[in-house]
Amino acid sequence: MKLFGPAELAALPADKFFTQLSASLSDGGRAAAYFASPADGGRRLCAALAHDRAGRLELLLSEPLSDGFPSLTPRFPQLHLFEREIFELSGLRPEGHPWLKPVRYPAGGPDPGTGDFFRVHGPEVHEVAVGPVHAGVIEPGHFRFQCHGENVFHLEIALGYQHRGVERALSAGPGARSMHYAETLAGDTTIGHAWAYCGALEALSGCAVPPRAQVLRGVLLELERLANHTGDLGALSGDVAYLPTASFCGRLRGEYLNMTALICGNRFGRNALRPGGVDFDLEPARAAELLRRLEDVFRDTEGAVSLLWDTASVTERFENTGPVSRADAAALGLVGPAARASGVDIDTRRDFPYGPYSRYDPPKPGRGDVYARAYMRWDEIIRSVRLIRGWLASLPAGPLTAPCGAPASDSAAVSLVESWRGQVCHAAFTGPGGGFLGYKVVDPSFHNWQGLALALRGGQISDFPLCNKSFNLSYCGHDL
Repeated sequence: MKLFGPAELAALPADKFFTQLSASLSDGGRAAAYFASPADGGRRLCAALAHDRAGRLELLLSEPLSDGFPSLTPRFPQLHLFEREIFELSGLRPEGHPWLKPVRYPAGGPDPGTGDFFRVHGPEVHEVAVGPVHAGVIEPGHFRFQCHGENVFHLEIALGYQHRGVERALSAGPGARSMHYAETLAGDTTIGHAWAYCGALEALSGCAVPPRAQVLRGVLLELERLANHTGDLGALSGDVAYLPTASFCGRLRGEYLNMTALICGNRFGRNALRPGGVDFDLEPARAAELLRRLEDVFRDTEGAVSLLWDTASVTERFENTGPVSRADAAALGLVGPAARASGVDIDTRRDFPYGPYSRYDPPKPGRGDVYARAYMRWDEIIRSVRLIRGWLASLPAGPLTAPCGAPASDSAAVSLVESWRGQVCHAAFTGPGGGFLGYKVVDPSFHNWQGLALALRGGQISDFPLCNKSFNLSYCGHDL
């Protein structure tokens, strides 16, 4: 979490802005966020750049623009969705963008499923359209495959059916409902987004969160990671019809969620965090009960997941399916376990330490296939359990909250949290009175959906459910 004061927010002329942005991206910078915000009756471009291994955050602002700007997507593919979103929301056109179409379709506009899709032409090439309505309770998303027989030449993913308006509501804050909006940005990432929102407000107000509250936030975040990774391993097992692990992990996911409920009364962690700290404590008896449950459930998880690695028919199905190379993952700016599974060595807990993550050793990078993405989850489960054990063994004494005053005027804050899917980024800009002039949220799924599209390229269409589960990306986190 970093505060940028008025002296650090000098706007750059357009030519200098793009020169500096290009130089930073060429020097290993990664776009944590790139968006347009209101300024002097117009729109300015804002780029939050993460220099991961250097542990440095950079914020670049342009002077207000009135029309188009040069697209950098041909040189830096990680900007492709950001530039499309800028055009969609602000009208500023990225000139030279190779595939300029909406990211989220406005209410009353064209149906994303009937829009302009990339097409492959040739004898016996055919299209397969999936969604946006899916079986069960899955959220809407349209997948358009260009195939030759069973082989996938290209997959295009269209989202944007929900028109939620959560980011717009946050931009009107901070207010009484802002924390609720942050918690509902993506329901399965309640703690990740709530912490990022709190971090932005705490940076803007100069609030120092007490050590005990920092550790309790860490426990909640790692429980969220445990629940989702365990559930994903079960879902991957179900997709290859391996029912023992699928059934065990479905139950065990619920047990991890119940541990979160033990702390705050809600299985997803709603109302657990607040700007300045946390709303719930862990007295010794409940801390001991949490640790006892953790040991019991982890032992069962270890047994259930070991069945995967010991079953040749499962590992053979996972291996070499849906590979994403390290070069492609880095070029697209993938984050989280999906990036690490492809060999990109980034992790916000290590690169930008926050809260109780003073030292963190992420799992070793993998080779980029479904097996690597599955095993990355297991490796993270092991590390999450170790972290919680250590924190509960030496839980600091002291208060749960600290005063979090009004945000500083004419300032900005960028808050990064490593959620279970990857890096969550919240960027807030304040005006003369400390209210938000703009608020930007980047969920890790926004970075990673294109990784799923690449994973299918050159594979079989029957690999799609398995590849999809190996990423398990958020529709609502994308459609803010």
